[in-house]
Amino acid sequence: MKVLIDADACPVVDIAVRLCREFDTQCLLLCDTAHTMHRDGAETLVFDKGADSVDFALVNRVTPGDIVITQDYGLASMCLAKQAKVLHQDGWEYTEYNIQALLWSRHETKKYRQSGGRVKGPSKRTAAQDTAFADALRALLQQTVQG
Repeated sequence: MKVLIDADACPVVDIAVRLCREFDTQCLLLCDTAHTMHRDGAETLVFDKGADSVDFALVNRVTPGDIVITQDYGLASMCLAKQAKVLHQDGWEYTEYNIQALLWSRHETKKYRQSGGRVKGPSKRTAAQDTAFADALRALLQQTVQG
């Protein structure tokens, strides 16, 4: 089992790497050349810039039982299909029960923007979001370690 992080613009990389070290779990940071990063205790894999290049590289490396961290609903859907556990950076888990609604919402928002509509961006990240993420990842890692 390993943890794969869609690290482009991911605000919880340091939290995830720290928890992977605590649980002695392999941690992979996947990013493109515009977002290259390195963290002690994690392996960084860098890919060319391009639409979804990191996403496809991640999907090609994920195996059943892995944990994936991403805010990308499309990537989450592909990883769920490969039987991975998928966690959002705000600490909630993508599941077979919520992914279709999330993808539909993304599609509708894209249509709205393409027709000239404006969508407000995310709020400033809070300490509560970091705590929720750390708690959720810790729980997934404990489940995996305990079998």
